[in-house]
Amino acid sequence: MSVTVKQMNRFLFFKLPSAFLCGVRLKELDNSKTIVTVTHRWINQNPFNSMYFAVQSMAAELTTGALVIKKIKESGKQISMLVTNHNGTFTKKAVGKIIFTCTDGYLIDAALQRTIETGEGQTILLKSLGLNQNNEQVSAYEFEWSVKLKSKK
Repeated sequence: MSVTVKQMNRFLFFKLPSAFLCGVRLKELDNSKTIVTVTHRWINQNPFNSMYFAVQSMAAELTTGALVIKKIKESGKQISMLVTNHNGTFTKKAVGKIIFTCTDGYLIDAALQRTIETGEGQTILLKSLGLNQNNEQVSAYEFEWSVKLKSKK
């Protein structure tokens, strides 16, 4: 069973309403990459008239998390996931539409396969890059995800 963009945006609305209200939207989700957009507006700005870093973090996390959710769902296994660390770097003022992309699907495949085979938890370091409408980098993130088989009760 595959996860669709529509299902993920519905999930966002009900489970992460602050991200949804700030304009974070999943635009593309396939086996190798995820694209999320968010546009600078009054609701998500900082005092310096650019996008608040936390909004960028939510959008960047969604690029990695949606990909992990999709691949777990497709595995058919009961696997838990959790962010264990993250890092963000900001290189330019975020105004206008910002597009976040994660292209690390292959890393998730390998980690899920290892956790299924060994029963041991695995960590995955996934990257998300935020670009403005001029294709200039505004931020870069790394999210460390932990995945492991859920214990049977």
